[in-house]
Amino acid sequence: MTSSTTTSHPGRHHHDDGHDDGHDDELAALLDLDAEVLGAWLTTVTDLVADLRPDAGTVVDLGAGTGTGTLALAHRLPHATVVAVDRSRAMLDRLRAAADRAGVGGRVRTLEADLDGARPATGAADVVWAASSLHHLADPDRVLRDAHDALRPGGLAVVVELDRMPRVAPDDLPDAPGLGSRLAEASSTWNVHPDWGPHLERAGLVLDGVHHLTTEAVDGRYARTWLDRVRTRAHELLAPADVAALDRLLTQHPAVLDASPVRADRTVWLAHRPDTAGAPASGRPTGTARTDAPTTPDPTHDGGAR
Repeated sequence: MTSSTTTSHPGRHHHDDGHDDGHDDELAALLDLDAEVLGAWLTTVTDLVADLRPDAGTVVDLGAGTGTGTLALAHRLPHATVVAVDRSRAMLDRLRAAADRAGVGGRVRTLEADLDGARPATGAADVVWAASSLHHLADPDRVLRDAHDALRPGGLAVVVELDRMPRVAPDDLPDAPGLGSRLAEASSTWNVHPDWGPHLERAGLVLDGVHHLTTEAVDGRYARTWLDRVRTRAHELLAPADVAALDRLLTQHPAVLDASPVRADRTVWLAHRPDTAGAPASGRPTGTARTDAPTTPDPTHDGGAR
């Protein structure tokens, strides 16, 4: 999760998303695993960015977290410098190490800043990326206005959100039929976000398109890691019988999860700063695009979800 995800996870946790208020090693590991297992959406979205801004020189990743989005952008835009912004020094240190290992460290700059504070000193940008980060902020509209001001004319803004927490638990457990659905319903308030389209437009940006992406995979590691984290708050979410069933699943039957698909649904908004006040940038389409086909994770892809 992205952005200071996602899911994404930066800035100040303005409302409850099921995570601790700090960026800890456990959350960082989960974000990296999310990238590995459910990060295929990044290929689609960074391809869109490269098509729209192939000449991008500076990209800003707002709420960069562990840097999976930062790395995907750096790989896909080989001439760009990516400025990774996050309030957590530990996350940025982890990001820096990952960028060096991936061979893109020379084109990644880290900036420690709280997005709920003053506008970060990123300089002018060709692309501003915010994945699973805006919904955490106290004043996301102000951050979007700052993004507009940071973008060069014609520059691209990309906002990504998980539409709901990943679906990981099965519904066909013999002693707890429907557990997966009840857990999904109970956690449905963790990642609430608005339709960012009107917010982007109020910030002075022109909406280019909205894409809906589904990523699905079978990976027991991800399911177990996610449910282990959920278990710490299960008593707040589930009836006692379901809490007991979740415990049995994790302690007695964890192999069940090796065959259970995990799924994540995301919405992506693309918008640009007009070339001139009130006029769309030349050559850029407007309107809404929808992509509903599931994406298949690429085992060689090292980008990820924020």
